[in-house]
Amino acid sequence: MYLSPINTQDLYQFLIKEKLHENETFCLYFSEKSNVEIADLIKLLNKSEIPFFGAIFPAVIHNGEHYDNGVVISKLKNVVSTHLVQGLDQNKMTIPEFKIAPNKNYCALTFVDGLAPNISLFLSEMYDKYGKSISYLGGGAGSLSFVQKPCLFFKDGFFDNAALIVIVETQVSLGVTHGWKKLKGPLVATKTNKNVIEEINWEPAFLVYQKYILEDSGKEITKDNFFSIAKGYPFGMHKDYAECIVRDPIATDENNRLVCVGEVPENTVLDLLKGEQSALINAAENAAMISRSSASSEVNNVILIDCISRTLFLEDHFSKELAVIGRELKKSIKNENLTGALTLGEISSYGNGNLEFFNKTTVVGLFHE
Repeated sequence: MYLSPINTQDLYQFLIKEKLHENETFCLYFSEKSNVEIADLIKLLNKSEIPFFGAIFPAVIHNGEHYDNGVVISKLKNVVSTHLVQGLDQNKMTIPEFKIAPNKNYCALTFVDGLAPNISLFLSEMYDKYGKSISYLGGGAGSLSFVQKPCLFFKDGFFDNAALIVIVETQVSLGVTHGWKKLKGPLVATKTNKNVIEEINWEPAFLVYQKYILEDSGKEITKDNFFSIAKGYPFGMHKDYAECIVRDPIATDENNRLVCVGEVPENTVLDLLKGEQSALINAAENAAMISRSSASSEVNNVILIDCISRTLFLEDHFSKELAVIGRELKKSIKNENLTGALTLGEISSYGNGNLEFFNKTTVVGLFHE
């Protein structure tokens, strides 16, 4: 369900009246423009012993519409445990232990601070701990202003530079696609520092990026107009087993470096990508088809994780992307009850089961018992 406008006290009263079954937990997706005071809401919900977790995103999704204000409320069944991992701004982090019962299916619903510098490292550590024995789904929380602040919350507080891991006993069917096409490449990220590309082919990264965009579009990208042009020209990191992993440049600096959402390992082979509206919309439809076709039982939750920068690129046509996802799901799901968020990066199992952090990508997750 979607509520807007809503204040802290009214939301609290609504959640009290919205009864949970014994094995249910509230999952709360907030838009960054929401007027709710998260710290106050946490105190109220804890006092009433209401189980919950959530995050703040650039925008939220409910049943075929996206909103830059308000809150989307979902009831999630069979939550086994909720864990906080702090210190994503450091190189050392502790992944919680979780005993995986035989003959049971699990999904780690994972929300991270999308502006933290070590997201890929965190996901690698989590995958090393849990491996292919469970599925993964989630995304990056935070603000489209790219100003870092607390964006993740549960009973223990309100956090940044952190990740929430919510273990759910469920089978999940995933569809992951992006639709961006190669423009130039291969290129090599010859010098990087976490999520910053310093050099491409041994030249300052921004100057290489600027040259290829000018050749293709006739537009000169600068520090001042960076995001308005860069939204149509991401990078793709080569993967042998599946579609390339997109990396989204969001800024440059005085040293001609490119700041991305998500890490780019040094000496990664890259392509410069370009988007076409029809290709992106078709890819989103395909993500829904892939998830739907592999669902083996009745679906009880549909979670859509879609990149906020796809909306910025598609603009008014983004509604078509949501519409084709909904139409595809309705082919075999009676009540899709689609909820989710527009994120700063997307998290999912992918290809042969590996865990990846994506940009500019659509992820459709169907929870079924």
